[in-house]
Amino acid sequence: MLEAEFHDGEVTWFQGGMLNVAFNCLDRHLPEKAEDTAIIWEADEPSESRHITYRELKWEAARLGNVLKNLGVRKGDRVIIYLPMIPELAYAMLACARIGAVHSVVFAGFSATSLRDRVLDCGATVVITANEGRRGGKAIPLKAIVDDAVTGIDSVKSVLVAKRTATEVPMHFGRDIWLEEAMLNERGTCPCEWMSAEDPLFILYTSGSTGKPKGLLHTQAGYLLYASLTHKIVFDYHPGDIYACVADVGWITGHSYIIYGPLCNGATTLMFESTPLYPNPGRYWDLVERHRVNSFYTSPTAIRSLAREGNEWVKKYDRSSLRILGTVGEPINPEAWKWYFDVVGEGKCPVVDTWWQTETGGIMVTPLPGVTALKPGSATLPFFGVSLSVTDENGNCMQGNGIAGHLCIERPWPGMARTIHGDHKRFREMYFVQYKGKYFTGDGCRRDEDGYYWITGRVDDVINVAGHRLGTAEIESSLAGNHLVAEAAVVGIPHEIKGTAIFAFIVPQKEAERMTREELMGALKEHVRHDISPIASPEQVLSVPALPKTRSGKIMRRILSKIAVGNYTELGNVTTLQDPAVVEQIIAEHKKLG
Repeated sequence: MLEAEFHDGEVTWFQGGMLNVAFNCLDRHLPEKAEDTAIIWEADEPSESRHITYRELKWEAARLGNVLKNLGVRKGDRVIIYLPMIPELAYAMLACARIGAVHSVVFAGFSATSLRDRVLDCGATVVITANEGRRGGKAIPLKAIVDDAVTGIDSVKSVLVAKRTATEVPMHFGRDIWLEEAMLNERGTCPCEWMSAEDPLFILYTSGSTGKPKGLLHTQAGYLLYASLTHKIVFDYHPGDIYACVADVGWITGHSYIIYGPLCNGATTLMFESTPLYPNPGRYWDLVERHRVNSFYTSPTAIRSLAREGNEWVKKYDRSSLRILGTVGEPINPEAWKWYFDVVGEGKCPVVDTWWQTETGGIMVTPLPGVTALKPGSATLPFFGVSLSVTDENGNCMQGNGIAGHLCIERPWPGMARTIHGDHKRFREMYFVQYKGKYFTGDGCRRDEDGYYWITGRVDDVINVAGHRLGTAEIESSLAGNHLVAEAAVVGIPHEIKGTAIFAFIVPQKEAERMTREELMGALKEHVRHDISPIASPEQVLSVPALPKTRSGKIMRRILSKIAVGNYTELGNVTTLQDPAVVEQIIAEHKKLG
């Protein structure tokens, strides 16, 4: 079942086995569940929600699979999916899985530049998008972004366009096709391509500590097994339950716990297009009341933002259907955990505070509802079969409890990513070299006196903003690409709602010196929003005369991290810097922020 050279990042599970993921998520349920609801679509406007049965979902996925085959997509070909949270997103993923194509979903908040990077890296031949997206009452010009992104890319032969709104968009003759019209011409029967257990299922890009996003590649059997098993056990899923994960499918949480895990289990899963504050801060709890939701999975950022709005928005709605509350994406602070447990769950619903990553494919550390004693802010204990270790900076495994260090995983698990697309050397170097024989998660943690794990955040150059992992190098590269900036360095700072926000230190060009601080900050925020995504936009921008660098030219971000939060006295040894006086100059500028 398992063949592994774990120290080299070489892992295979169920070698020789054959399956089709779409068949396991759809076709095999039809004899008993054809008319059961597979997906509840909760649109941006609450009045637009609809139910999609397993029969309908299989029908639509098969028709879209035939559309893709007619466009020349074959087993192993890559398809980029750049869609809002609409049913066509699920159809597209399952259609790719059905015909053996490798999908890569790109979050529909990323810029044209970010989308273009991903199209080029995976060599996609087809892009699936929509004329517009809707989120929080606002329109998002997705087709225009795609047009910009694929200009000059010869590999993209076709762009399929779903019609989410009535807005007309330009259609490129010979390339662009209305998705609905194409699907109307196809049968609802599309044979499944039987895949090897280790064939690629999808590529999902996540920011790394270099500017280039890394495409984590997940395979068929091990991923599906792990996503479905963790969904069933962690959320104590029972037939007939209504399960709602309100994440976006553009991230791994949506892949594993909106689409693949729940559908493999024959569950009713909810897709949420809107935001927790639209049209008002009661949106989540209205959703829970209308759909009689039993399990609810969201992020600490959303919980903190809703807690600020007051308890009355929660208590206005009937939440008696809730049995389990979950949290994902970043460590949750104890205060937010307690509000979630006491106010939302009325002290009756266990909170499953889950830790995992794009790389892990599924939940790795979690309480088991009704079994594990809970501690506010702790992800508690490893899931079945997960072997963790806390390692010091020299790679030594630290024994006993009451310790803190770097979180590592000691043996393979079925859901783990197998490689970085097209760059297995980078995969080995990122995850398996630093602590030989172990997978390095990139996170720090402590193991308390009871053996419970507390995740303390990233230890590499990645910032977790509202559950979105952003590489510092990618943001710095964007800032430095602006004509107003000579050099840039970014660090994370605590934020009441997002958990972590981005603080940018920039060395300005001469042109910027004529601008006010507010003008410069506004210009650079807008630049990053356009270049990467709104989620990457800095919370603060501070203009400084120079950056603190070692004699070898490395920027000392640990010093900037302390200064960014106003800690001017615990900077450590600065005598090794090229110019130690720079530190005092930066502190002086920071103090002007008040």
